Amino acid sequence: MRVLPSVGSFGPASPDEILRPAKPWFILASMLAGLLLNLAPVTGTALVLRPDFLALVVLYWCIQQPRYVGVGTAWVVGLLMDVGDATVFGQHALAYAVLAYGAEYFRRRVLRFPLWQQAVQVAALLVLCSLIVLLVRFVGGALVPRWTYFAPPLVGALLWPLVSVLLQTPQRPSRSRSQR
Repeated sequence: MRVLPSVGSFGPASPDEILRPAKPWFILASMLAGLLLNLAPVTGTALVLRPDFLALVVLYWCIQQPRYVGVGTAWVVGLLMDVGDATVFGQHALAYAVLAYGAEYFRRRVLRFPLWQQAVQVAALLVLCSLIVLLVRFVGGALVPRWTYFAPPLVGALLWPLVSVLLQTPQRPSRSRSQR
C-alpha cells in the first residue's frame, strides 16, 4: 500500500515520453529564481565559480518552449538583471538576446543529443554570452578580467543536466497505477 504518490525517476525525459506543456507561471517563477540566485550575495570561490543562473534558465526555456520565451523575453529579463546588478544598462540584455537567438537557431540540433552532449553546446553559448558582456564592459573602460572570468560558463554547462531535469519535473505526466 502506497501512501505517497509515485513521482517517477529523477532523470531526463526519455525520447518516447511526452511532456506536458510548461505553465507560464512556472516559467516566470523559474526566471525569478534564476534572477535571485544571480543576485544572492556570495564571496570567495563561490563568487568566482557561480554561473549565470538566469542565462541558464533563459537558455533552457528558449530551447524547450520557444513559443513562450524568445529574444524579446530575454531582452527584458536582461534589463532586469542589469538593474539588479547595477551594471552598464543593456549589457546583460544584449548578451541574453544573442543567447536566445543562438538557442533558437541551434534548438533542433541541441535537442537531438543526450544531456551530457547538450552541455558542450550550452558551454559554447554561455561563453558567447560572457564574451558579449566582457566586450560591453571593455568598451565602457573596464579592465581586462583574470582567466577565471570564463569559469562560470563552464560551471553552468556542467550544471545543464541538473537544470534540465529540475525544470522538466513539473511537465512530466503523472503515472497511473497500470504504468507502475
